[in-house]
Amino acid sequence: MAWEEWEQLKTDAEARRPTQMQINHVAPEGEGATFGDLKVKNADLEKIGKEAHSLFERLDREGKVAHSSSDSAATNLKQQGFDLAAGLQHVSNRWEKQLGSLLDACAQISNHLHRTQSVHGGDEDYIRRTMSSIDTLDQGFDERVGKAGKPNPAYYGKPSEKKDD
Repeated sequence: MAWEEWEQLKTDAEARRPTQMQINHVAPEGEGATFGDLKVKNADLEKIGKEAHSLFERLDREGKVAHSSSDSAATNLKQQGFDLAAGLQHVSNRWEKQLGSLLDACAQISNHLHRTQSVHGGDEDYIRRTMSSIDTLDQGFDERVGKAGKPNPAYYGKPSEKKDD
């Protein structure tokens, strides 16, 4: 590619780019924007946690086999007097350290998601109970709950049925 062609391509690219800075933003109301809280379902967290746990188990099982094989190969080569044995032993030791780091990371992800699911579930239950109590309290002060002229059942309870003797 000739230097002039390269310069022309750069100039063309620069011309296509807007001259003002553009900041990513949420579209104002009326432009199809939706507002609300971030929602993560427990099923999503559970899937990620299960995948992390599955990866942990597979790394633990298969990673240790690879380490064991290279470790025994290094020992065998050393006994036969090969200089390559020291290099292979170094790789085996490094493998063991890296495998341990990966196993720890997978376990942390799995445990963290499990804990997050548990904590947020407890928070949701607490909020639900609190809001339910407020609704019940509000009904006690709201005349619209009971019929006009009758005691409010939220406050006084439901009238007991009288039995005929």
